[in-house]
Amino acid sequence: MLTSAMPNDTASTATKPRKDTAAQLQQLTTESQNEASQGLDTKSALEIARIINHEDAKVAAAVKKALPEIAQVIDQVARSLRDGGRLIYVGAGSSGRIAALDSSECPPTYSTVPGQVQYIMAGGPKALASAVEVNEDSEELGQRDIARRRPTRKDVVIGLSASGRTPYVVAAVAYARARGAKTAAVTCNYETPLAAAADIAIVAEVGPEVISGSTRMKAGTAQKMVLNMITTGTMTRLGYVYENLMVNVHMQNSKLVERGIGILMRACHIDRETAVTTIKSAGRSVPVALVMLKAKVDKPEAVRRLAKSDGNVRLAIEDTVLEL
Repeated sequence: MLTSAMPNDTASTATKPRKDTAAQLQQLTTESQNEASQGLDTKSALEIARIINHEDAKVAAAVKKALPEIAQVIDQVARSLRDGGRLIYVGAGSSGRIAALDSSECPPTYSTVPGQVQYIMAGGPKALASAVEVNEDSEELGQRDIARRRPTRKDVVIGLSASGRTPYVVAAVAYARARGAKTAAVTCNYETPLAAAADIAIVAEVGPEVISGSTRMKAGTAQKMVLNMITTGTMTRLGYVYENLMVNVHMQNSKLVERGIGILMRACHIDRETAVTTIKSAGRSVPVALVMLKAKVDKPEAVRRLAKSDGNVRLAIEDTVLEL
């Protein structure tokens, strides 16, 4: 669902205090009681597992409905990172922890530079391990925390909230949008304050949870799927993936070194010895090694081509320029 633009001088309207009543909260599908899990406390372990599995099977279908909006965000983030901007996630509770996970896995997977993909969480890093959910009710803290990152027109700020009404997240997204950043919402309910505060709303309506209101379950799974799509799609569009291989892997430990060697072997159909030798001569860079082998060039030329293509491996092999 693509939301209408919010003028900068009225962006703060999305952060005005709201008197949410219990009735309003219960109108959210994520807070409703799930008929499929009635009497869950009387079920056997296998029955409980089956009920959860049956409900989890609905998540992919809910995410599928939001694919057009997800694609828009992928292209926006790719343009932003290419132009020196940042992707900044904002979340609270389970949503914030999912954002932190996706952010932290970008450097080892795609060799993103520090700060390219960030997260802001209500309560700060300590909230990753212990619940400090009270902070999610503070609009002031949301504005303060995003203001510290100084969002600009180059950045994309994505707010995550299963309910779509978390004051901390809504306020942060509205603040970022007012300062020119491109914004998106990831939520599991339609027509929410968070969707209204963002440029693009990604809504995966997964329905009631097996445990009513426990949005770390289906809603959390949906949010993780969406973020996986956004960062994987972004890095693929930027050329950090060749075919379906994560050629930008950062070889920091023995597992990742072996993964890099295997990627080069598969991509170039070479033996292990050749792969190891080439990676060493490429300065332990899989992209450089891949361009060297595929384009039949030396290391300096491979480095030049990668610089010219903004790191896009395929375009470096073809010696063309990246366009998004």
